[in-house]
Amino acid sequence: MSNIETTVPAAIERPRLRSLGSPGHWILAGLLLAYPAVASDFFTFQIGAYSLILGTIALSLMFLAGYGGMVSLAQMTVAGIAGYMIGIFGTNSADLGLNWPWWLTIPLAIFIATLASALIGLISVRTEGIYTIMITLAIAVAFFYFARQNYHIFNGFNGFAGLKPPALFGVDWRTPVPFYYLSLAVAALAYGAVLYLSRSTFGLTLQAIRDNPRRMRALGYHVGGHRVYGYLIAGLIAGAAGVLSAWFNGRISPGSISVGPIIDILVIAVIGGLRHPIGPFLGALVFVLLDNFAIDLIARERFNTVIGLGFLLIVLFSPDGLLGLWEHARKKLAISGGGSP
Repeated sequence: MSNIETTVPAAIERPRLRSLGSPGHWILAGLLLAYPAVASDFFTFQIGAYSLILGTIALSLMFLAGYGGMVSLAQMTVAGIAGYMIGIFGTNSADLGLNWPWWLTIPLAIFIATLASALIGLISVRTEGIYTIMITLAIAVAFFYFARQNYHIFNGFNGFAGLKPPALFGVDWRTPVPFYYLSLAVAALAYGAVLYLSRSTFGLTLQAIRDNPRRMRALGYHVGGHRVYGYLIAGLIAGAAGVLSAWFNGRISPGSISVGPIIDILVIAVIGGLRHPIGPFLGALVFVLLDNFAIDLIARERFNTVIGLGFLLIVLFSPDGLLGLWEHARKKLAISGGGSP
């Protein structure tokens, strides 16, 4: 057995090594594919697609925090950078973009976001714990103010409007059903990549570094390099979702990367659970449902209060989020039914 395998606790890793071909994944895939057939355009676009986009951004945070032990509050910032690049290099309603073709604009936007994430990693890996949270938050807030005050590149407070996906194969990808499937494809690729990486040599090394960086450094592993590479992968995921987010909203502005959306991603990841890649999507679904329907029960300005209370309850009673509650309930049912937990 390798040093990596002996360093990472087997009890932690076993639940994560689930095959993409498991019955649960096939059932979930079937439900997601069939969802637009039974849902209205509102539920397909505003609930389904938006949950997938936010879940993918939160997935990048889950990858860093769950596998690397690095809680970054700059993931929405990375997604916002990709959105801004779409507005700068592509086409927008104010005719302020460079009008480059989509096949150049989209990869370039994701590449710049990925590079920015790696640079954030270079800075933040020098710290640990609460200091990592604070330095990534400081970077995110600094970029927010820079984007709001810079009119030459980022068009200041207004940002860029009129952002939309290219029309390919005769399909308007901004319409609810095509955009939902586009978001689903990106989310599925990101989910599969994270699940694969979690059991790859790099993923096991990153998790071992999370558990005992001093031991891994003594074994000859480049702890800082692995962590920066983790930020790079997380940036790739967040950047792809950031492009979708800009298309979903039809615009990108400083409001998209303000403190509110930054904290929302952390709340989504924690509510869903940081121990498995499916957790962020579950948290995103709960968040989006509350965001759209809480106004029917309470005043709109009290939405953050509801989310905050829910966040506190989850942290207090289930540190592993909703997935932790599910696992606890499943074990209790197994015990009461006479089976093994």
